[in-house]
Amino acid sequence: MLKKNRMTERFHMSRRTFLKVLAVGAVVLMGGGYLLRDRFLNDGNPSSTATDVIRGQRLPIPDLLTGTEMDGKRVYDLIMQPGSMTYVSGKQTATFAYNGNILGPTLLMHKGDEVVINVTNQLGEPTTTHWHGIHLPAIMDGGPHQRIENGDTWQAQYTIMNEEATFWYHPHLEGKTAEHVYHGLAGLFIVKDPQSELDLPDQYGTDDIPLIIQDKIFDADGSFNYPGTRFGVKGDQFLVNGAVTPVFDAPAQFVRFRLLNGSNARIYNFGFSDDRQFHQIGTDGGLLERPVPLTRLRLSTGERAEILVDFSGEENSQVRLVSFSSELDNINPIWNSNALDDSAFDIMTIDVKAATANPITALPASLASINRLQEGQAARTRPFVLEMGFSGPMTINGQSMDMNRIDQTIKLNDTEIWEVTNNSDLPHPFHVHDIQFLILTRDGSPPAENEAGWKDTVLVMPRETVRIIIHFSDFADPVKPYMFHCHILEHEDAGMMGQFVVV
Repeated sequence: MLKKNRMTERFHMSRRTFLKVLAVGAVVLMGGGYLLRDRFLNDGNPSSTATDVIRGQRLPIPDLLTGTEMDGKRVYDLIMQPGSMTYVSGKQTATFAYNGNILGPTLLMHKGDEVVINVTNQLGEPTTTHWHGIHLPAIMDGGPHQRIENGDTWQAQYTIMNEEATFWYHPHLEGKTAEHVYHGLAGLFIVKDPQSELDLPDQYGTDDIPLIIQDKIFDADGSFNYPGTRFGVKGDQFLVNGAVTPVFDAPAQFVRFRLLNGSNARIYNFGFSDDRQFHQIGTDGGLLERPVPLTRLRLSTGERAEILVDFSGEENSQVRLVSFSSELDNINPIWNSNALDDSAFDIMTIDVKAATANPITALPASLASINRLQEGQAARTRPFVLEMGFSGPMTINGQSMDMNRIDQTIKLNDTEIWEVTNNSDLPHPFHVHDIQFLILTRDGSPPAENEAGWKDTVLVMPRETVRIIIHFSDFADPVKPYMFHCHILEHEDAGMMGQFVVV
């Protein structure tokens, strides 16, 4: 018996390790060779070949657009256009952007505003612009049905009904979302509540800081390398607001960071190099009930989080924002893994400078009141099964995306429970357009406190079932659909997406 136990112990390995061994063995059987092995292990995601990537620049802060008052509405103008950046010394990187050279301006709106957004496409190819997380009519959603041809202007008009939170906008053209976002098309969308009396950092660019975090691959000629692999593209250079591992000058006080995982496929595990405690105050769709103390924050693609970090009394010190990816378990199976998934890597350096006048000096004890939907209110429960393999289609409930098929029909004013089951070996961030939901359970257990707020995107781990509760209100259209899909952008483009209408 002792011998058997020792043998069991000796050959015990994690599923992840087993898959790596299996993959290497498969490569040997297929004929071996470094290039074949490297391609298999990284699913075609190469490392940057540029050796002189420019890092450590000052953190850019996207312009803040507050709109122009016209006939009682706030009017915003966005132009999607080609741009150019210098990421590799002496080389130019061709990019896409809204109103500039990379990413886009931050749109500031207030609950109750009637807004008009004019989106002009000058990219040279068709695309769309989707308002991720915003509650609005389906015809204004900016999904694949609201296609904007090159040279055309699409006008979105709606009333801001969302709670105070951080949202974002990005293209959503069927089959091209991943490529368009990768090349620079994304921006933040901040909603504030004019009735809020909370004492939180709100000086944009000073103590209220947007952080759009993405990963890229650079070729030696400076260009973005987009391999387009179906399992999800991961880069080895980390951009914040369009700059590679930049430096931010933080005041020695409470600072509010609005984090967006704007990457195509990578999941981050944020923390600080000194393991300091910080507090999460907001999820995708609103403020939490109270600040939640954390030292790590897992954020999948499409998710947002607002955190408060206290730098009081730390003038002239330095700390780094880090992704402790090696601490994540069951995240990166072999066919979408690379070396960075087993490591900790820097995202941004923070240099602490002098405090501003009249800084925020304390955490609020409470933040928001959440009207929690109860399971007994649900009219029905719907299953959503996410499936994929090493080859073959990516599906939800056995079907790949079809623009001409409505997958779910929902009654206006109904509350529903959606059971999302991941039957694959890769994690999938599940996103629902138009609404915000609450997580009921993860495999039967309540969500962590920092996930107990309003969400529009939830990470579903391999072989996990997540139950969410949703109320569908205000907007009905039997023809124009909303989307539900995996927010790993390559998975979405490969068919892991469906459509629903509210009637």
